[in-house]
Amino acid sequence: MKHTQRGAAILLAMLTVTLVATVAAAALWQQWRSLEVERAERARVQSAWVLTGALDWSRLVLREDGRTGKDADHLAEPWAVPLEEARLSTFLAADRDNTTNVDELGEDAFLSGQITDLQSRLNVTNLINNGQDEPITKRQFAKLFELLGLPRAELDLLAENLRLASDFSPDNKLAERAPLLPQRVEELVWLGLSASSLAVLKPHIALLPPLPQGPRTQVNVNTASAEVLAASLDGLDLASAKRLVAGRERNHFRALSELRAAEPSIKAEPSPEYFSLTTRFFEVRGQLRIGQTTVQERSLVQRDLLFATSSTRVIWRERVPTHSLQ
Repeated sequence: MKHTQRGAAILLAMLTVTLVATVAAAALWQQWRSLEVERAERARVQSAWVLTGALDWSRLVLREDGRTGKDADHLAEPWAVPLEEARLSTFLAADRDNTTNVDELGEDAFLSGQITDLQSRLNVTNLINNGQDEPITKRQFAKLFELLGLPRAELDLLAENLRLASDFSPDNKLAERAPLLPQRVEELVWLGLSASSLAVLKPHIALLPPLPQGPRTQVNVNTASAEVLAASLDGLDLASAKRLVAGRERNHFRALSELRAAEPSIKAEPSPEYFSLTTRFFEVRGQLRIGQTTVQERSLVQRDLLFATSSTRVIWRERVPTHSLQ
């Protein structure tokens, strides 16, 4: 009987120890999980603030550029130089007025970014004007599709669906089957573009909001790619456009009339209605990498030049997956 009681006591003690160990492990796991959640939330908040600061800095650069250099926007200006990945502590340590403890953000925090001229691309919004196809813009897009080897049928479908999506009149009989009006280039698949065609087109097109005086935004000849110039300028083939871009790297254009002087194959002098030397719309990209976590954002910034001043405002801002920001 004594042996039986002793065995039961040992078994009960073992069960008690197991129960205590299980409870302790569960409590330890809960504490670890809470710490990880808190750490991730702190990193998210810090990333948001740092990227907000980077966006404000980009706006300051664009505003100052607009104030001091109104004649032309070109790729040799400070805003066009990408910020290569650098330790965030480098920027903080360089600021004498900064009171933040550099070690709080860690030595593994890296910041990078880039400002892109969106008027270096063809604006899809220009395809429609007052509810109708815009013939000159349609011709430019048709040439771009041809240069890139894309089917013309997709362009026709894109233009038709864009017209339907842009028609908000009460007598629109086709409103029920009209697609949603895209706000981002990636959403152009709603209008009939295939994913493969969009991937090829993406470096050469933009989707910019209408301006108060009309929907048209001009192509900046100082920043446009050879493909966009060849598609936009009558008589210019891709080889000639590449020569034009190569010459532009040495000396940017200061007047639209200089294009024909540089490349006589251009049939007519570029019209200020379709071409410009300055830019109002920019895309700002920022990336912050902290350890194994990478946060990326992009924003559409509009710059307005008013007499002796310059102002900027953010049209939209979004956080994007790492793999989609290319």
